[in-house]
Amino acid sequence: MRAIPAFGLIAAALLTALIVAVSPAQAQEKYIQGQHYQLVANPKTPSSDKVTVTEIFWYGCPHCNQFRPAFETWKKQQAEDVAVDHSPAIWNKPMIVHAHIFYTTKAFRLEDKMHKEVFDAMHIERKKLVSPKEIYELFEKHGVSQEDFDKTFDSFGVKSQVQQANARARAFGIAGTPEVIVNGKYRISGRMVGSQAEILRVASFLVEKERLALK
Repeated sequence: MRAIPAFGLIAAALLTALIVAVSPAQAQEKYIQGQHYQLVANPKTPSSDKVTVTEIFWYGCPHCNQFRPAFETWKKQQAEDVAVDHSPAIWNKPMIVHAHIFYTTKAFRLEDKMHKEVFDAMHIERKKLVSPKEIYELFEKHGVSQEDFDKTFDSFGVKSQVQQANARARAFGIAGTPEVIVNGKYRISGRMVGSQAEILRVASFLVEKERLALK
């Protein structure tokens, strides 16, 4: 696992700058189902009056690390009728541990503060984050006691959320990371559209498509 060099940070900034708004009319012919995005096999639209957007990620994925700042910027640009969240991909034991990290940050309401920190620990400090001691050090910086961390990290609540994330990713047919799911219906990947910036353009198009469908 390699750290993202300085030019990687510049590339991330350029990626953010390339995210431009695309109206449904402009994108109608450009973004085609099966070519730029796929319909989820068994779509389950959340019972909400908001359009949901979910990034499927893995802390150990260098592409996710590069995608993170652009996705966070895109997230902040969304209107109140769009709900944006993350969901960890899980294919092996280390990814299960990393999913536990993510849901533990949520349990302590530290997700916004720690999401970048966990990525930095893996890609800049080159930590594997599989040992309890190494993982707890991240939470200790935020005033979480060892006792509270131990109770939460392996709690029934966190384990349940990890299992749900695993089932969710499998149901979506996730083939890699990062991928973006719009309203439980549409899956977008870099392999399909060619770039991370284009993932977000297609996501914007599909958000508008679903927004109009909710009216």
